Amino acid sequence: MNTIRRIAFLAFALLTLVSLSPAQSTEWSKIPIPPLHAFQPQQPKRVEFPNGMVVFLQEDHELPLIDGSIRIRGGWRDEPAAKIGLVNLYGNTWRTGGVKSQTGDQMDDFLEARAAKLETGSLTDSTEISWSCLKPDFDDVFKLVVALLREPEFRQDKIDLALDEYADAISRRNDDPGQIAGREAAKLAYGAANPYARSAEYATIGAVTREDLLAWYKSYVHPNNMIVGVSGDFDPTAMEAKLRQAFASWQKGPGAKPPAIEFQPAKPGYYLVAKGDVNQSNIRMVELGTRRDNPDYYAIEVFNDAMGGGFSSRLIQDIRTKRGLAYSVGGSIGTSFDHPGVVRFSMGTKSQSTIESIQALFEDIDGLQKNPITDEEIARSKDTILNSFIFNFDSPDKVLAERMNYEFYGYPADFLEKYRTGIEKVTTADVARIAAKYLHRDQLAVLIVGNPAEFDKPLDSLGPVTRVDITIPPPPGGKPQEVPPPPQ
Repeated sequence: MNTIRRIAFLAFALLTLVSLSPAQSTEWSKIPIPPLHAFQPQQPKRVEFPNGMVVFLQEDHELPLIDGSIRIRGGWRDEPAAKIGLVNLYGNTWRTGGVKSQTGDQMDDFLEARAAKLETGSLTDSTEISWSCLKPDFDDVFKLVVALLREPEFRQDKIDLALDEYADAISRRNDDPGQIAGREAAKLAYGAANPYARSAEYATIGAVTREDLLAWYKSYVHPNNMIVGVSGDFDPTAMEAKLRQAFASWQKGPGAKPPAIEFQPAKPGYYLVAKGDVNQSNIRMVELGTRRDNPDYYAIEVFNDAMGGGFSSRLIQDIRTKRGLAYSVGGSIGTSFDHPGVVRFSMGTKSQSTIESIQALFEDIDGLQKNPITDEEIARSKDTILNSFIFNFDSPDKVLAERMNYEFYGYPADFLEKYRTGIEKVTTADVARIAAKYLHRDQLAVLIVGNPAEFDKPLDSLGPVTRVDITIPPPPGGKPQEVPPPPQ
């Protein structure tokens, strides 16, 4: 069912429910619910060239469009500590810097005339080129993609522009309390110097040169470090031939090696970012989580939904609905593909209920021992996950993106198909075991971004408090930002 038909169906169902009489509407629970159909998403074709490049081709003839992406190993986590921000600058200027025969501005004009787009970017563990165009324009647009891969120019004027924009972002990074909470919580969970948590500074981006960007390109952009995905209105045999012609003769290069990363979580306790210009508190409780290849992954997913997922979760029903303490509250045991995720509980509350809200969240965490997640809660969460799961992969391009993820991280090709079965098999005992195994109240680092002068009680009434300094280091030779003294 395509998107338009699905929306129409849901609208019809909603109108039908609204039109029911009160007597009829009370009988909804008696409507028989048929079992879910088998989940068999359209799988892309996988091809591997002799040079190590992996290609996925996903047909989708609904519209005369062709989209593509190329993911290349090596990202922020791999850059040197003295040059944090290098890969972000690289991703921003790879496209804008153009190629040897064409500036980025000339490429803009070329693409605009064809209603096409071509972008580059960077991620924690990779960089990426992506494009989208009409089917008749594919050959012309793809030539630009190949040119960016083989002969990027990284023109200095675009590097200077990106540096200015980056510096401006650094200067404003303390404007939003929520962003402060997310950034500093990651440092507590992983360690301040950990590549998954560290922040770029004026000095680190100022140390990046054009030569650094070219050196990064030479180190990582090799066919055996790439995964290519193309979806849209094309014949797969013809598309494979075009990709072979463009890439098959490209020689292998050094393979990207994942960095050795140490995780040094902060000591359990209370951490305060004091901001006198806010009337609300952003609260985070964090510790290290686990990975998605953990056999407990499916039980963790069910626990997360029941405990801190949607509006029916325990945290919402207790802290928001029953107690009225938090306008937003949630939590989960984090899972990432190739490194530990973060166990994270978060709340937003008015300053005057900060301590009460922290205690309420602790009560709900402690309450899992005496009152574990019930059969009813688990059934509801499993239904929620399974009934919403399909919408995450309801188009061929979404399935392609997920399949490329599995390839990138070395997961089995059928990981997506196993998800439904894994969720269905989760038991009440599994979920109870998960809470005890991965959620440790005495190991949580609790971060509060707020105005302690307005808290309902002193924060140190809960325990010793460590103040977190978020002052932005000035550029080399510059003056420090003027930061108002924190409230006492």
